[in-house]
Amino acid sequence: MAEARLQVIAGGGVPQGPLVRDPWQFQAACVEAFVASWRARRFSPVTIDNDIGLLERTLVALGRPAWEVTPEDIDRVIGDLAVKGRATSTRREYVQIFKGFHRFLQARKAAEIEAAFGVRLIRPVYEFNASRHVGDDSPALLPPPTPERVNEFFDFMKQRIATARKYGPAARDYALFRTLYHAGLRSEEASLLEKPDLHFTRGPFGKLHVRFGKGARTSGPRPRWVPMLDGLDLVLRWFLEDVRGKFPDSPVLFADESGGPLHRGTIRNRLRYPYFGALGAVPRYLHRGQEAEPAQ
Repeated sequence: MAEARLQVIAGGGVPQGPLVRDPWQFQAACVEAFVASWRARRFSPVTIDNDIGLLERTLVALGRPAWEVTPEDIDRVIGDLAVKGRATSTRREYVQIFKGFHRFLQARKAAEIEAAFGVRLIRPVYEFNASRHVGDDSPALLPPPTPERVNEFFDFMKQRIATARKYGPAARDYALFRTLYHAGLRSEEASLLEKPDLHFTRGPFGKLHVRFGKGARTSGPRPRWVPMLDGLDLVLRWFLEDVRGKFPDSPVLFADESGGPLHRGTIRNRLRYPYFGALGAVPRYLHRGQEAEPAQ
């Protein structure tokens, strides 16, 4: 008879099933359970798709199962991103997605991990080693644009509507950027707006119902109401009456040419190119007076 082995497992009951598992297969199952918890908390599909890719890239860069990751591994990965010139926000996203996954393992999988691999989960991300690499951008280095610069930008966008080969996308971009500026929305929040989210009769100016507002610390969407200030209601009425009908019929407010929502990366790209044009460095497609989709 084979010798029986007993293990004392702290922090939970005895797990069911074999004590020895393939670590990569087990980690893949943990990722699936983590993603299922997002769906249970009603994260938006766009957020889930983006975060799955980010988590997978983070785990590949670490090169070892999450329960074996050390503070030195975190320093190595974030340091490599900094050397490659990746943005501060990107490095922060890598840290935050791993912290969330590691907290999930501690809450839901700690007993199984200790039983199967003999490892007790210890948090590898500390405030001091996170802040050293992914501190906030300094406001002194990235000051907000002046009102004069903002007015210059929107004047440029209005001129672009008149000269663009495709009126619809250019007019949509103008209304979209007006909404981002006057309502203070994030690009993803604006992309998930639908036509029924516009309530022109609510309050003195009308309000936007932001149903997929950004949550804090992976808490899920937090809906909120945002007033249409500074004439935003007039811009959006014009958009619905004269522009939205040039795109395929769908509930999406700021639709792409297939009727679906714009990706937040597409919004940023479409803002970047006209913005540089407003500064004088006009991209080639604007010199030709054409409406071209910037590279994704």
